[in-house]
Amino acid sequence: MAERTQKLINDPDNLIEELVAGMVSAHPDHLCVDGETGRAIAAVNGPRDGKVGIVVGGGSGHEPAFAGYVGKGLADAAPLGNIFASPSPSQIMDAGFAADGGAGILFLYGNYTGDVMNFGMAEEGLAEHGIEARSFVTTDDIASALPANADERRGIAGNFFVFKVAGATADLGMSLDDVEAATKRANDATRTMGVALSACSMPQTGKPNFHIPAGEMEIGMGIHGEPGVERIPAETADAVADRLLTPILNELALGTGDSVAVLVNGLGSTTLLELYLLHRRVAETLVDLSVVIHNSWVGEYCTSLEMGGASVTLIKLDDDLRRWLDHPCDTPALRVGASDSANDTASRTRRKRAGSSATSTIPREELKTEGALTPAIFRAMLRASAETAFAERDRLSELDGAIGDGDHGITMEIGWKEVLGALDAADTDATVTELCREVAHAFLETVGASVGPLYGSGFSVAGEAVADRLNLDAAATVSWLTGLSEGIQRRGGAKPGEKTMVDAWVPAVGAAREALERGGSIRDCLGSAATAATVGAEATIDMLSQRGRSKRLGKRSLGHIDPGAASAASMIAAWRDAVATSLES
Repeated sequence: MAERTQKLINDPDNLIEELVAGMVSAHPDHLCVDGETGRAIAAVNGPRDGKVGIVVGGGSGHEPAFAGYVGKGLADAAPLGNIFASPSPSQIMDAGFAADGGAGILFLYGNYTGDVMNFGMAEEGLAEHGIEARSFVTTDDIASALPANADERRGIAGNFFVFKVAGATADLGMSLDDVEAATKRANDATRTMGVALSACSMPQTGKPNFHIPAGEMEIGMGIHGEPGVERIPAETADAVADRLLTPILNELALGTGDSVAVLVNGLGSTTLLELYLLHRRVAETLVDLSVVIHNSWVGEYCTSLEMGGASVTLIKLDDDLRRWLDHPCDTPALRVGASDSANDTASRTRRKRAGSSATSTIPREELKTEGALTPAIFRAMLRASAETAFAERDRLSELDGAIGDGDHGITMEIGWKEVLGALDAADTDATVTELCREVAHAFLETVGASVGPLYGSGFSVAGEAVADRLNLDAAATVSWLTGLSEGIQRRGGAKPGEKTMVDAWVPAVGAAREALERGGSIRDCLGSAATAATVGAEATIDMLSQRGRSKRLGKRSLGHIDPGAASAASMIAAWRDAVATSLES
């Protein structure tokens, strides 16, 4: 049995709340907490009337990114998600309100499925309050896609330069259109390549997310531990620097007289000694090419917990980008020049967030009562799937570590823990639809990542599909399953065969319908669904990933089961067993 890694933490369930408290207490002149969720860190000085609000964000575990870049002249706010998981829409909206100066908001984040969904939903939410918000995804990681598909690339350490330019142009009073255009110029001029030498481990599991044998290294690994483009024998610092720098030089077409800024970034446990060795070689190469280094940063600016490794980022500068890079800023992680204090106490009008409306109750006398699956049995189903998620946490995280960031089991655990709390607080006579709303809210607001919006949408649509019923019969149970699958597909856009959870849900629904057409009972329909979901999940082993982080792996995604499909199959099996037990008793 592998040893657990050692970390200086307390209760993992309180990890992010304690992280927020620690950051704010360490940097009271820069940071404060804003909003009801407690996950939006805002600049003490920075947001002001008439200025475009800059919100940067993503999962925790990348410190000092993202909240470390909140401060005067850079970002106005940052929502913090769970470890390696996107913030939820409400957490992002809190950051948006904190950054709002009446000139619009620009969200900046890496190009990851969960971030795209959650920030997109936050845009919609802010629009309902009359605040224009736009998203900009960073795509600096060369290893994650070919140049022809550059819009599919991940955003990694190059965020540093893109965020800096966005913050500077907003601080200079440029319009939302102009800030967005400048941000695009910075992103288009930025390239990153990375190398990993050792794994990180999730605080909740204490187990490495992946394994790199001694004497080997992973080229192009992402900042969540996603596998890179190839695994090769370990090389010297100079050889690694050359390997990382060559594709950057080629794509940026650098030559005599060009000017760049350089970032040599540590991924969490790489010493400064090693990082300076890498910079030495990068600088030598650029001098040989007669390329001018305008400025360099060496250190930890975008980490992956305690992962061993580093990345090299270059931004090719023009006069504007150079000026924006030099624009003063004052944040916990980055200080450039002398901050102009003239706007530190500028007047600001804060728009208040309207309280969410209470969930409407459903008149019980209008509901259909035929069917053996009562709200009480439905509660038992939900509790059974929660217990299964807890028991499967480590297995699901290990599956995810092979082709993703190793957190799927943890995100499912977080979501189902919140569901159990919501069930305890819900009215004892709550209907299936009302309970589905509670589950949807729990996943959407506590999980983040891609799982949050997917199951938030799935349970919401499923609940509405049976809103006319108190008890479910076999037909209504199949309608409920169908709604869950359709809600997931609508939100995520995935189709069968793309190596996602949909590859378990779609065959499960198809099998349940076939059982219903044969005159099957609730137990028959759920039993058929569970069997088909398991077969569908296992079939993903031979599929080439077409969605999410694992898409970037190409053929390296073959031979691995999709963790989302695996957890879906376990969930449906738990419902089958819970219903069988309840109907027998």
